[in-house]
Amino acid sequence: MRRLILTASALAIAATLGGAALADDDDETVTAWRLFVADHSAPVVKVIDALNGDLVDTFTVKGPAALHRSSSGATVFAVQGAQGEVNAIASGITFHDHGDHADIDVDDPELLHVHIDGAKPAHFVELQGNIAQWFDGEDKVRVFTEKAVLDEKLEMRTASVGAAHHGVGVPYQNHVVVSIPNPDDASKRPVGARVVDFDGNAVGEDVACPGLHGSAGSGSLYALACDTGLLLIRQEGDAPAIEHLPYAASLPEGSSSTLIGGRGLQYFIGNYGPDRILVIDPSEGENGFKLVQLPTRRVHFAVDPIRPRFAYVVTEDGQLHKIDVLDGKIAQSLRLTDPYSMDGHWNDPRPRVAVAGDSIVVTDPLNAKLHLVNAETFEESGEIAVEGKPFNIVAVGGTGKVHAHEGEGHSHDDGHAHEDGHSHD
Repeated sequence: MRRLILTASALAIAATLGGAALADDDDETVTAWRLFVADHSAPVVKVIDALNGDLVDTFTVKGPAALHRSSSGATVFAVQGAQGEVNAIASGITFHDHGDHADIDVDDPELLHVHIDGAKPAHFVELQGNIAQWFDGEDKVRVFTEKAVLDEKLEMRTASVGAAHHGVGVPYQNHVVVSIPNPDDASKRPVGARVVDFDGNAVGEDVACPGLHGSAGSGSLYALACDTGLLLIRQEGDAPAIEHLPYAASLPEGSSSTLIGGRGLQYFIGNYGPDRILVIDPSEGENGFKLVQLPTRRVHFAVDPIRPRFAYVVTEDGQLHKIDVLDGKIAQSLRLTDPYSMDGHWNDPRPRVAVAGDSIVVTDPLNAKLHLVNAETFEESGEIAVEGKPFNIVAVGGTGKVHAHEGEGHSHDDGHAHEDGHSHD
């Protein structure tokens, strides 16, 4: 891995490891992590304190939700495809970059009043505070900012996607990279990607990407998965540029259709058949593909934002695997849940995984619990009982400083001032 990207999570670590030495002696170091857990069947999102297991709040939405956190962690989005609605939840945990350290604010989570309605909301993409929410039933992708959501003053821009299809939009400041629908049958997977602006203009040439499905960001790169390889998108000048990275000729026949992106290290992991994953280092070109064989079919995977060398995969035999992304190998395995077969409906309740500080958290929907695994020792460290069928999960949090100012608040660049409840003396 030639490229090392310092991300927001690494910033939180820096606040602990480096920033602390530069902050005032009277300042307090505060760690806070929250789990947002959507039920498989009930229209609720539970907020759980990841450090003590306490239920912080329960929010009722319209239906079972897929959850997405913003890169800042300030907002969690609940995408309810069957109900045609997207809700936004203020996580209550925010960080403020002070260069040598980050300040943390911890407030109550809140279901915001803004919501986005439309036909079949699907893929959600956030880059640097710009959000593209895709609706399968619409010929435009909607783009807005996280700040507008948190201010509850939603201002929407739209960009044409040609025709309604199951695709994706990747938002930049003045452009969006959108999937190109199959011209013969828009119900089939997209065939490429193009850069468009918000005035309906295409920028540059279309790029082929047959079978486009799956996308993720890692550092300054965003990737789309195709039958032929990845499209790598990076900002160049005023507009994003797209480069095709073909799969290595040494790989067996196959392709990825689901991607996750590394944090701290720039890499991608994709599925590659039901029982293999592909670790991709884009800086190594065609030599950057490492295939990892799993013992059984993959259920879910996630990257570790704190220990960027590692990612985790849950397989249907109930094991959690620790993947060393540098070596492209399974480093450790731990049997954690009962078996969850991948046969049956694609959306049956099965485990999901997230990382909250030093804990790897795995949902166990059929046993109404969360499993906690110590990320350092890779041993099970506890359980949290959750009523219902805990299913989709994201984690938000980190460590920051809370400054002592003898009763006087100080303002951040965004005009925010600390309030009671986060430890000003």
